[in-house]
Amino acid sequence: MFFIPNKFLFICMLLGSTIFSISANSWLGAWMGLEINLLSFIPLMSNTKNIFSTEASLKYFLTQAFASSTLIFFILLSFLIYLNYMNLNLNNLMKMFMLSSLFMKLGAAPFHFWFPSVMENLSWNMNLILLTWQKIAPMILISYLNFSLYYQMIAILSTIIGSIGGLNQTNLRKIMAFSSINHIGWMISSLIMNNNLWKIYFFIYSILTILMIFIFMNFNIYFINQIYLTMNFNLMSKFLLYMNFLSLGGLPPFLGFFPKWMIINNLILNNHFFILIIMSIFTLINLYYYIRLTLNSLLMMNMEQKWFIKINYKMNFNLMFLMTLSLLSLPLCTLFYLIF
Repeated sequence: MFFIPNKFLFICMLLGSTIFSISANSWLGAWMGLEINLLSFIPLMSNTKNIFSTEASLKYFLTQAFASSTLIFFILLSFLIYLNYMNLNLNNLMKMFMLSSLFMKLGAAPFHFWFPSVMENLSWNMNLILLTWQKIAPMILISYLNFSLYYQMIAILSTIIGSIGGLNQTNLRKIMAFSSINHIGWMISSLIMNNNLWKIYFFIYSILTILMIFIFMNFNIYFINQIYLTMNFNLMSKFLLYMNFLSLGGLPPFLGFFPKWMIINNLILNNHFFILIIMSIFTLINLYYYIRLTLNSLLMMNMEQKWFIKINYKMNFNLMFLMTLSLLSLPLCTLFYLIF
């Protein structure tokens, strides 16, 4: 994909638009960066070999276009209100509408309706971009608007919907989508206290997500039953895959627990006990369907049909090394956190 000239052009536009958006010194410049980002991502989503990608790109375009039009409308309206009336209450109302449009771009609950269905119809390459890079610009713009009460409400809703929504899913792309919504709730809750917390959380979340998607791409896996059939012949690969699943869910002592631990610690220090209890309870539900998926596969070693032909699937050594490193790096992160 990266060596096709037109795709390479849109990749460069995608990267440049995000940098342009987060480095803009005005809301109009940030909005322009988001628009360039949208228009450069749509051609990358389109794939003639996948008939469902057209539906996904149309859903993505309509949702993002609506969010962008809402954002620019309330940017201009808030500027006029502040210029003419200097009314703080009205300005807070405009700020809430601006945040809502950015949360829709991000895919946070309750504006998440488009996110699972778009991910379901895309390839793993595009899902990787959608889960990681496409979240950077909206999150940084959200951090500019300090609105603690609204942050708490969105964080609680995202954690609840992200946990419950993935319970009965068999499609791995939908499971990753609802898991992402749950992680968005944790990142938004970190904005209440410290902007640096969500950056650390997002960095570790991106590493774990990239590793998971690389595994799915390597084995061409899209559904849970394909994991049982495909990876039964490589126990080490399956073990590392499920340990990364548990790490993504935030189970100690894996790396994914480290950013959650930091946020829990800061929530306790800032006396945000209600949001902490709600998010912790529903994150356990998120971890439950990861553990259920793991146990079903590790305890039942012979679930494939008798007529299924065994194929020698091999995983790249570099990928296995990175997966192992992500599992064993929690002690180093813990030491770093305690020292600094």
